[in-house]
Amino acid sequence: MTAFLLIWSPRKWPWPELPDFARRVAAGEAVTDVWGCGSSRSLMPGDRVFVHRVAQEPKGVFASGYVTRAPYEVPDATRKRGFRLCIDFVYDWLADAHEGVVVTRDELRAHPFSVQTWDAQSSGTVIKPMAEGALEKLWTARTGRRSRPPPSLAPKAAPSPPDPDDSGTISS
Repeated sequence: MTAFLLIWSPRKWPWPELPDFARRVAAGEAVTDVWGCGSSRSLMPGDRVFVHRVAQEPKGVFASGYVTRAPYEVPDATRKRGFRLCIDFVYDWLADAHEGVVVTRDELRAHPFSVQTWDAQSSGTVIKPMAEGALEKLWTARTGRRSRPPPSLAPKAAPSPPDPDDSGTISS
């Protein structure tokens, strides 16, 4: 299984539904979402994703989940190519990043996390195996071990934030 980094910039998308999503995930609900994945077509069902808050504090990783649908094209007239790539995924952990993150950006600057470029300009970056293993270990220590959500879930949530290089939101 490969792990990928998804990016959320509150400057680009305020994500008002985040507190509700976090409450639902904490209550054990299988919350699914749609996320822009930049130009990456490498994400496959079952792959791990971690969501990193960038651009303003608190910066860091605050969510994790599993891809349930490989990248697909969504029409987007604001994009030069006329579409954007999105994935579907299900959260297994989601903190309200308006309030705080699980792993801070400062922690990600230390070895072994420092082998990874965390300030990616778009979502869909592969997390290097050395950083992935360390992140998963720290993540489990802080959030606990949970069973993997069923991979057959269809998205039920409102569209999530665009990649930082995207100018608009995903159409619903």
